[in-house]
Amino acid sequence: MIPLWTIPLAAVTGNTLVLKPSERDPGAAMIIAELCARAGLPPGVLNIVHGTVPTVNRICDHPDIKAISFVGGDRAGKHIYERGRKTGKRVQANLGAKNHAVIMPDANKNLALNSIVGAAFGAAGQRCMALSVAIFIGPAQSWIPELVERAKQLKVNGGFEPGADLGPLISPASKSRVCDLVGSVEKEGGKILLDGRKLQLEGQYKDGNFVGPSIVEATTNMKAYQEEIFGPVLVIVNAETLDDAIAIINENRYGNGTAIFTQGGANARKFENEVNVGQIGINVPIPVPLPMFSWSGNKGSFLGDVSFYGKNGLNFYTQNKTITSLWRAEDAIGSKASVDMPTMR
Repeated sequence: MIPLWTIPLAAVTGNTLVLKPSERDPGAAMIIAELCARAGLPPGVLNIVHGTVPTVNRICDHPDIKAISFVGGDRAGKHIYERGRKTGKRVQANLGAKNHAVIMPDANKNLALNSIVGAAFGAAGQRCMALSVAIFIGPAQSWIPELVERAKQLKVNGGFEPGADLGPLISPASKSRVCDLVGSVEKEGGKILLDGRKLQLEGQYKDGNFVGPSIVEATTNMKAYQEEIFGPVLVIVNAETLDDAIAIINENRYGNGTAIFTQGGANARKFENEVNVGQIGINVPIPVPLPMFSWSGNKGSFLGDVSFYGKNGLNFYTQNKTITSLWRAEDAIGSKASVDMPTMR
C-alpha cells in the first residue's frame, strides 16, 4: 500500500524514485515495479534496492537524494529522520500508532462490534491504522462478551484461501513479541478474554507464525497498552464518560487515528473538536483519508513538516520557485536609477 502513496506523486512531479522495501517482505514492491514497467513508466524512474541498515544509511547520506518518505516503526523512523535531516534532506516519517475506538452506549451496536472486529484483526493487526484499543463507555461495556464471540468466528489460515479473515504474522520474532505482550497483561493484573497464542494450524501451515484473534482487558499503565503491538490483539479499556475516553486518548503519545461510534451528533462534534489525533472517524473504523486529502497523523506518530499525499504530498515532492518580472517600455530610455524597493505603480 505505502509505495502506492509515493510512486505516483514522485513520478508526476518529475522525480525519480528509489524504493527500499522492508527486507522482511520485499515481494510486493517487486510486483509493483513490474506493473509500473508494464504500464509504461520509463526505465530509471522507479528503482528498487534491497538491504538493511547499510542500505538505509546510504540513502540518508547520498547527496543526489533530496527527500525521503518513510513508514514504519519508531526506532527506524527516528534514525532515518535524524540522519536524513543532517544531510539537508526533506524527510517525512510515519511512525508507530495506538489507534483508539470509543464505543458510546447510543451506538449502533451491530455496526460498532463488526467494525471493531474487522479493524482490529484484519491483516492480523499488521497495519498502522489498525484499531488496537477499544474504549467502552458505561452501559456499552455489557457488549464486550458479544465482541469476543464475534472475534472467535474469524478464520485464520494462509491468507489467500477462500474465506480467510487473517493470515500469519510476518516473522517468528513478531509472533514471539505479540505472545509476550498478551501474556504480560495477566502478569500485570489484567484479563485475557480471548487468547489466540496457542492457535495451531495443520498441514502446510503447521509451522507458520500464526496468532489467533486475542482480546485483553487492561489499564493504561500496562505494557500491552503502552506499546504498539502490531498483531491481532485488541486492548479493551473501560471508561465511564466520553470526557474520560478523550482524556485517555489525548494522554497517549501517539496520534495517528481514532474513531467514535455513536448516533448522537453532539457526541460526535465534541469528540472531533476535543480529541488530539490527526485522523478521526465518525462511525468509520479506519479513517484513512482519500487521496485528495493529506495524511494527518500527529504527536508521536509523525516526524516532519509536510505529510503524505494530497496537496501536502505534491508540496513534499516539489521545490517552490517565486518569479518576479517587469516589462515596461519606458525602462529602455530612463536616465536615472531608482533606489526604492520595487512597487506596483
